[in-house]
This record gives sequence, C-alpha cells and structure tokens, in this order.
Amino acid sequence: MRLPSSVLVSVSLFTAEATAALYLSSTYRSAGDQIWQFLTLLFTLVPSVLVQLTLIFIHRDLSRDRPLVLLLHILQLGPIIRCLDAFCIYGSAGKVEEPYVTITRKKQMPREGQTEEVEQEVGQAVGKLVTHRAAFARTSVIQAFLGSAPQLTLQLYICVLKKGVSIGRGTLMVISLLSIVYGALRCNILAIKIRYDDYEVSVRPLAYLCVFLWRGFEIATRVAVLVLFSSVMKVWVLPVVSANFVLFFLHPWVLFWSSRSPFPENIEKTLTRVGTTIVLCMLTFLYAGINVFCWSAVQLRLDDPDLIDKGQAWRRLAVYYSLRFVENTGLALMWYVHRTEFYQWVDAPVLELSLLLGYATAVFFMLLFYQFCHPCRQLFSSSPAQGFWECCGSLCLLRGTLSQSGSMRTKPPGKDVGDDPPCATKGDIGQSLCGAV
Repeated sequence: MRLPSSVLVSVSLFTAEATAALYLSSTYRSAGDQIWQFLTLLFTLVPSVLVQLTLIFIHRDLSRDRPLVLLLHILQLGPIIRCLDAFCIYGSAGKVEEPYVTITRKKQMPREGQTEEVEQEVGQAVGKLVTHRAAFARTSVIQAFLGSAPQLTLQLYICVLKKGVSIGRGTLMVISLLSIVYGALRCNILAIKIRYDDYEVSVRPLAYLCVFLWRGFEIATRVAVLVLFSSVMKVWVLPVVSANFVLFFLHPWVLFWSSRSPFPENIEKTLTRVGTTIVLCMLTFLYAGINVFCWSAVQLRLDDPDLIDKGQAWRRLAVYYSLRFVENTGLALMWYVHRTEFYQWVDAPVLELSLLLGYATAVFFMLLFYQFCHPCRQLFSSSPAQGFWECCGSLCLLRGTLSQSGSMRTKPPGKDVGDDPPCATKGDIGQSLCGAV
C-alpha cells in the first residue's frame, strides 16, 4: 500500500496558499488598498468553496449521516479532515483482516510484443485510499486553475504597478505558481490513467520532473505575457481573455450538439437532468479555465460515456501550441509597441525574447516527455516525432501545390505549363519530400 503523499501535497498547497492570501489581504487592508484586498480574498474563497463541494460530491456525504464532516466543510476545513482520515486509514491498514476484497485485472505494458494480464486483490482500505487520491487529484486541478492561476496573475500585476515585490506578495506568488504547476501535473496523470485505464501505469520520477519543467515554463510565460499586455492595454485584456475562455467553454458543447447524441445520463444516478447539466457546465467551465493558461492534456467529449476523448490527437496538440505561441508573440509585441516610460527600467527586447524562449523551452520538455518519458509510449500508434514529420510533409505538399499554381499564373500567353522546368522541379521536390515522409 502506497503512502498517500499526493493527498498531503494537495492539502499543504491548499492550506499554505489560503494562509498566505489571508495575511496579504490584511496588509492590503492596512494600506487602504480595498480593491486588491477584495480580489485577493475572492480568488481564495471561491475556489475553496468549490473544493469543499467537490469533496462532498465525490464522497457522497449528502446521502450519509455525517453532520460533523459537513460542518467542517462549511468551515472550509474539509481537506484537512480528509487528509487526516486518509493517513488514519493508511496507518491502520493490515492490522485488521479485511472482511472481503475486490479482484481487479490490469494489463502490463507490452514486452516483446506480448501483454500479460495480472489480477490484484483490493481491500476496503486500499479502495478508500484510491477514492481519497482521486478526490484530491481533482480538487488540486480546481484549486490550481480557478484560484491559483488568477491569484498569481493578480499579484504579478500588482508587483508591476508597484515596481516591487514584498515578502508577503512574493510568498503567495511562489505558492500559487507551485499550485498551478502541480494541478497541471495532476491533469497529465489523470489523462494517462483515464486513457489507459486497462493497464497498470507506473510513472517514473524522470517523467514527473519533465512534466514539472514543461508546465512550469508554460504557465510562467503565459501569466507573464498576460500581465505585461494588461499593464499597457487595460481595455483589451478582458476581451482577449474572455474570447479564449468562451471558445474553450463552447467547443465541447458545439461538438456534442453537432453529434446529435442523447443527453448523458450516466454521470451520477442520484442527479436529475438539471443537476447533470450543472455538473457538465462546471466541468466545461474548469476545462476552459485550464486551457486559458495551459494545455489541458484531455479533450472533453460530452457524447462519450467517460466524457473524455481517449484518442492520442497529436494534430490537436500541435494546433494548440502553435496558436498559443502566435498569440503570446502577438501580445508581447503589442506590449513592446505600446509600452510607456513606466518600463524604462526594463530591457524590453531581452524580456520579450526571454518570454518566447521560455515558451519554446516548455514545448521542448513537452516533446521530450511524450517521446521518451511517457509511461505508455509503447502503446502509441504514432509518436510526436512522426506527427512532426507528417506536418512537415503536409507543408511540403502545400508548398509544391502553391508553387505550381503560381507558375501557371505567371506563364506568358500561349506557353504550355509543362515547358517550364524550374517550376515543375519545385513541385516534384515537394511531392518527393511528402512521399518520403
């Protein structure tokens, strides 16, 4: 039985961020900054309430007679008592004989082209710990992208305006960044376990490190670009962020409506149609919040029983990072063009280049993870490198087609297309490259 360390990490980040935010809000109140105090408390209390509701929903406490647990959740102390419960279960495991066990079957990773199926006995204690880990994995994602991400953006914006970082603000920013990176890491692990549910998945420390660096660079550069853009284009930052959010929020619903599938009824048996709709809206709300800051690692499919697209879509991943890189470059250029004398103390070209290199570094660690460190890379039908070459082949084909069409438009009257060897050679080169790929 594994130590519930992920539960401890989630609760530690949750408690540390709440404590730092409450202390920082008290300093804002002393300084008379009521707007900063209100926003700091807002980005602390709203995700905290959502975390409590998620834990109650996953553990189904409303259908059980547990008034003390519900009271602690109302007092925003639910994660602490759940963590203590998890460690009590871990400490008492093996001391009492299990009355019954559940048999589970998992496939092992293929070795020499063969896959073995292994049976495991899962007792009540292990099952409860699995429930605790799953619950805290989801609450970590909620805390990260509905609380820590806007909190980090707000505090960094205040630092830019005040041209300084106080101890309290710097502490909260560091904790918020760690919370976001950890939440994004949990997204990756959840995606792997959902997509390869039939297999026994073991993630190595090197894979954790690679994902941590990938997510750290990606989120840090994204937040920095948004803050710099908002500091010079205050009127346009809300439309830009809102457009991102609405696009990702509506995308799963548009795919669902276009598929003409029946309304999903298998989320929770005790929920009515209205309750199911609310849960799906909250799920897509979280999905949109994740994608505003980083890649969500999963694609929502409301017409699927598991609500997740289990396919490995490299093209979707490439499109997301390409468009996000273009957007970050555009926002950084807008900041560079419209920056004021306020930024005289900053070397603007170096800062802009650093942000773009930081995002490119995130993409590098992402490719490194999927190519060499992914625990289920043996099951990939195609690798990221193959997807990259396929994209290059498509570009070569497009280039060859454009070259041929351009040569046809530039021909003198009365001259046949085939009489122009150079243009035909370009088209042949493009076709041969695509065929090689």
